[in-house]
Amino acid sequence: MPEYPDISVYIEAIERHAMGQVLQRVTLKSPFLIRTYTPPIASFEGQTLIGLRRIGKRIGFEFANRQWLVLHLMVAGRLHWNGKRQALIGFEFANGTLSLTEAGSKRQAAIHLFADESGLASIDPGGLELENVSFLAFKTRLLHANHTLKRALTDPHILSGIGNAYSDEILHQARLSPVQLTRNLDDDEIRRLLKAIHDRLAYFTELLRAQTGSGFP
Repeated sequence: MPEYPDISVYIEAIERHAMGQVLQRVTLKSPFLIRTYTPPIASFEGQTLIGLRRIGKRIGFEFANRQWLVLHLMVAGRLHWNGKRQALIGFEFANGTLSLTEAGSKRQAAIHLFADESGLASIDPGGLELENVSFLAFKTRLLHANHTLKRALTDPHILSGIGNAYSDEILHQARLSPVQLTRNLDDDEIRRLLKAIHDRLAYFTELLRAQTGSGFP
């Protein structure tokens, strides 16, 4: 499942390609993708993309009429810029098409539609954002309940944007066991964990940026 680094680089690429562009047409081939129907998907056509936001492991698209489209790629969903005829949905802009594919037979990717920003709260799991978090805020959230470190890192209600892949990298860097309980950590271990989170997320984000260049991930 795409996590913080992957979603961040996707957003940067979409911003380069589609920000400020008018969404001319939505071609929906798999209606199961749409999980909410107010406003209708057709109401996004003719609107300019004015904002992008990471919401946990989701990508939020804000349009000029203040409506939001929020996409969750889940495990097998991937985004492409041009060239994917078998896409489940295509967003056609004047300068190209953003499309979604999903590998395998399971259909888990999801799109939620909202009339305004207030609707985003209904899908935001509320995990702590980690970019500029203080040690005290991180410690408080981490120790709120007694979980294994693996669960604490990957629970979107506790921390935002981390899943199985990057949690393993973080724990390896921090030299901590995935089955260690959060309330057994001392302050030095918590500081080491926070440092490893910042280090690994920054490292893989930069790696993906370098691999993507000016293209699309």
